[in-house]
Amino acid sequence: MSWYAITDPKDPKLDELAGMFNFHPLHVEDARNPDERPKAERTDDYLFVILKALSFTGDNEAHLSSLSMFVGIDFLITVCNDEVASSLALARAHRAGTDQKPGTLFYFIFDDLVDSYFNAIDKFSDHVDELQDRVLDAPGPAVVQEIFDHKRVLSEVRRSLVNIRDVCIYVQREAGSLIDEGLHPYFRDIYDHIIRNLDSVEMERDLLTSTLDVYLSSVANRTNEVMKVLTVVSTVALPCLVISSIYGMNVKGIPFLDSPYGMLYVALMMAATTAILLIILKKFRWL
Repeated sequence: MSWYAITDPKDPKLDELAGMFNFHPLHVEDARNPDERPKAERTDDYLFVILKALSFTGDNEAHLSSLSMFVGIDFLITVCNDEVASSLALARAHRAGTDQKPGTLFYFIFDDLVDSYFNAIDKFSDHVDELQDRVLDAPGPAVVQEIFDHKRVLSEVRRSLVNIRDVCIYVQREAGSLIDEGLHPYFRDIYDHIIRNLDSVEMERDLLTSTLDVYLSSVANRTNEVMKVLTVVSTVALPCLVISSIYGMNVKGIPFLDSPYGMLYVALMMAATTAILLIILKKFRWL
């Protein structure tokens, strides 16, 4: 069995292999396109599969790298960048070596790549937990931006997993003699792992939605507290404003207007009304 591991999609070696094994030009083009979605197509001579390897950068941005494979009766060709080639997704296949059949190596790569999503999603989940703590301790616009960024990342991961799930279903139905029947239960196990990953992604999305709800509730509660304080201050100051506005009018007959102690009387009146109002508010437990 021949395994050709191409670590540069632009490598001319891929064109040589395409001519040797009669690959369709569109499949070669898709193998070189890093933005191609995961998919699987069967021809008479080989099975063409594109998968996506998941990793998270330091700022928790999802990085999806393409891994293309041509699986034949007696050959396997993998096309990916150096990052994917050195990842754990290909480690078990490298350990197994070329003594295994192409379909078996393909299973090893498929299985390890899907399992790598578990670790990536778990690390992302830890950051979501930290984000929930920050929402409670220090809510702010930056936290909201992170929530929306994380939801966008999870949407990308979910879209990739849905496409990989379709690939797994297609392989089980259409691979035919390229995949031994004894491997079919193992591909069903891969399908189960994909569903578990999808469930994890959905759970993280729900947590982020709940976190956003907590943030909005926290902001609303803080706004209510501020409005409560401002309302109490305005209410307490209201008698003083009424009395001062009355004595500020330019009319005759206002009590104590001509008295030498008028200012003292007015000040005592303001203090007394304010004290009475505070007692009333306290009695009704509004303070």
